Amino acid sequence: MIFSLIEKLAAPSGLFVMGAFHPRRVYQADDATGTLVLLGADKTCWPKFTASTEYRDGAPDPLDRWSKRMIGWIANEIGAKDVYPSDGPPYAPFIGWALNTNRFFKSPTGMMVHDTAGLMISIRGALRFDAEIELPAATAVSPCLSCADQPCVTACPVNALSADHAYDVPACKAYLDTAAGQDCMTRGCKVRRACPVSQAFDRDPAQSAFHMVSFKG
Repeated sequence: MIFSLIEKLAAPSGLFVMGAFHPRRVYQADDATGTLVLLGADKTCWPKFTASTEYRDGAPDPLDRWSKRMIGWIANEIGAKDVYPSDGPPYAPFIGWALNTNRFFKSPTGMMVHDTAGLMISIRGALRFDAEIELPAATAVSPCLSCADQPCVTACPVNALSADHAYDVPACKAYLDTAAGQDCMTRGCKVRRACPVSQAFDRDPAQSAFHMVSFKG
């Protein structure tokens, strides 16, 4: 089974299948064919990435370059086309793809939440197949439905996530420049950390700090 082979090839790099779907069954269009499989970073990814040439060579965009090398190799091994969120414009609709896998959902904050990664989502790329490969049934439900306290809603220290889900990026970045904001810079976004599923996913804080530096620019 190709799906099992993808999981096997991805695991040594700290990547895992975050979701997959058949576009024809979702979009119901003649030109929506094949299969899309989304690969993301699991909690073992960080030490493998930091041991890589890309991390150490000082060139720009080390994680994107490493992801392309790892996922490109998998694509070559199994006869798929590799696609990446960083390639564009035009950019591939990764958010729409993710939500169509029935493993990603909208959280109360407006951020996407994943059934096993919570708010600690790092989609590194996708594999596109011309054929419809067999996929396991996607039976996940949003973890937010059983989260009574919803700590993510009140976790942001500057209320950068408003009630209508408008994300105040300037307010967030300004806070990161303050002494109090260093907790978010070095350990990751407090909203993402507040999610119980994120906590169980146990991502290395150094990985979150890396993403925060990239986000802040």
